[in-house]
Amino acid sequence: MPPHEIHWSPGPFSLVLSLADGTARLSRASIRGQDVIRPSEPLPLVELGVAGSGRSWSARRYADSVAGGQLTYRQHTMEAETLSITSVDEGCGLTVITTLSAVPGVGAIRTQSSIVNGGAQDIDLEWVTSAVWAGTLAGSPLESLRLWWADNDWLAENRWQSATTREFLPDLHRAVHEHDPRGNFSRTALGAWSSDGSLPLGVIVDESTNTAVGWQLEHNGGWHWQAGERSDGLYVSLLGPTETEHDWYARLAPGEEFTTVPATIALSADGFDGVVAALTTARRLGRRPHHDHTRLPVIFNDYMNTLMGDPTTAKLLPLIDAAADAGAETFCIDAGWYDDDSDGWWDSVGAWEPATNRFPGGLAQVIQHIRDRGMVPGLWLEPEVVGVRSAVAELLPDEAFFQRHGRRVVEHGRFHLDLRHPLARKHLDEVIDRLVDGLGIGYLKLDHNINIGVGTDHDAITAGAGMLGHNRALLQWLDSVLDNHPDLTLENCASGGMRVDYAMLSRLQLQSTSDQQDFRRYPPIAAAAAAAVAPEQAASWAYPQPSFTDEEIVFTMTAGLLGRLHLSGHLDKMSAAQLALVTEAVDAYRAYRQFIATAVPFWPLGLPRWEDEWIAHGLRDDQQALVAVWRRGGDTDTCTLRLPEAFTRSRVDVVYPAETDAAFELVETDGAPALRITLPNSHQALILSVRSSGRRSNE
Repeated sequence: MPPHEIHWSPGPFSLVLSLADGTARLSRASIRGQDVIRPSEPLPLVELGVAGSGRSWSARRYADSVAGGQLTYRQHTMEAETLSITSVDEGCGLTVITTLSAVPGVGAIRTQSSIVNGGAQDIDLEWVTSAVWAGTLAGSPLESLRLWWADNDWLAENRWQSATTREFLPDLHRAVHEHDPRGNFSRTALGAWSSDGSLPLGVIVDESTNTAVGWQLEHNGGWHWQAGERSDGLYVSLLGPTETEHDWYARLAPGEEFTTVPATIALSADGFDGVVAALTTARRLGRRPHHDHTRLPVIFNDYMNTLMGDPTTAKLLPLIDAAADAGAETFCIDAGWYDDDSDGWWDSVGAWEPATNRFPGGLAQVIQHIRDRGMVPGLWLEPEVVGVRSAVAELLPDEAFFQRHGRRVVEHGRFHLDLRHPLARKHLDEVIDRLVDGLGIGYLKLDHNINIGVGTDHDAITAGAGMLGHNRALLQWLDSVLDNHPDLTLENCASGGMRVDYAMLSRLQLQSTSDQQDFRRYPPIAAAAAAAVAPEQAASWAYPQPSFTDEEIVFTMTAGLLGRLHLSGHLDKMSAAQLALVTEAVDAYRAYRQFIATAVPFWPLGLPRWEDEWIAHGLRDDQQALVAVWRRGGDTDTCTLRLPEAFTRSRVDVVYPAETDAAFELVETDGAPALRITLPNSHQALILSVRSSGRRSNE
């Protein structure tokens, strides 16, 4: 006799799965005894579209599937931090195994399902949820709920938006119509860039109680999430690629299996910041171990507003010396080191051989100089593309590239490798081995500058299925690179932040946050990055120039000081005083960077909007906080920052710059601790340290 409910409490949260009608359904989720999810009509643990079955209610919704409702609970296994539930459709033999994995110490769960065809006939899957639930924050009216999502575009990443539920889900007077609405609010990523348009994240906060739930989809390709109204409040559905959005479906022959895209769900009694803190812990615990995550070396990259893809020995040697003098520990030669083509390199890349005309003594001479100055040498690489004029395009067969309708796919003068093919992987393995073992490269910036579209239909039932196959092959290849070269550090970049996801970042050590070249535009990108990326992985550019004023140098340096410092700029042409201001920032960063690797983010002014004149971002633990503050124009020279409750009685110190005309004092706002800051210059920034103590600052 099966149980009526499954209770699971692996940490600060508890889950209840109802089995009352024979189908496993999420009926309750709570954090510290406070309900976050409690539907009156719970949805199946997994919803799925099976060809020939459809939905029980015709709507633009990934819920109410007939196939999901036909799944019958078979068994479950429960361990300290893992719950696995097996359900079966007795009619067609479909078996679904859902695994919930608790993140130790916080209210976060990672979920993934395997769908197995245990029947005698093929089964076609049109969509499968990674996670789905109803009754979101069901104890409160929809009018008190606020949804957060992040728009994400090239040069304008991490732009968090919010709206109350009724702003995007109009009240249709459901009681009159006796039906759920058909619509929803959704976000989708298309093609090869997982964060082109939107980040794969969302948060819903009950503004009356500060209870919240958030999620991240962990996939390096297409995904979709949606939230909509039901009779018992909001449902949320999280998916990887689908047939409608991504031209994906899977045909499972008898015995074949499909595994969903993983997702992490976070519950919090502390609002948006609490959800992000839980997700930050999940991100840290879910990635492969690597020394970079604890050492946080300072990286100098020669590209941004500096060499801009035109490196030569003559340009690099003085820049290497200046970077070393400033305290950089890694020196990455960015794009152009392979360019010996008079027609340019964009559509001729692929061989990744050093350009002899750029380095008269060989690239190895420059690499050795980096090493002699005590830095790890690095190179830029765009592994997944081959230019249409590259010799590699002729050496590899068509089957090693993305194809559609029998032709190679071309985008912006490039072909795209299909890493399902062994010759594509062999080509890249040879490149990596030659650079790492031959040249002694210890850091690779892996870029990806084209969105190849829906995918490849070669050796795939649909183009979207081919894309998913390539994306998963890419992850396997990255794992193999780090298995073979465990000391190698890999940076994730896709025209900046166009592929920000924890399929990639559970493997790669850093994430480039943007290609934004205007230092005045960078603060909102850098300040919001930690909502999507663990701070120690979020690499933001600091590119001071000899033409900058001292305040402008501080302003741009501050962008990298609460994440990963990605230094650039013509340091070799600066005055001694200017270089000292850069070195001061690097020294300060190196003194506190271990704190970055364990702290969680908060936003004293709320998440920044693109045109905000004042922006603030903080990192904290129970005893200390670091706060970055920028003023970007405007007539107001004073701003009040909200601080966490733990800092009611604190000491405040300037971290950077040591010499500043800024003023600050601890105050209270509505009974909560706050920091009033005056920045007299129109574009000014600083880093402050706030330490909990037994007395107030300035007493």
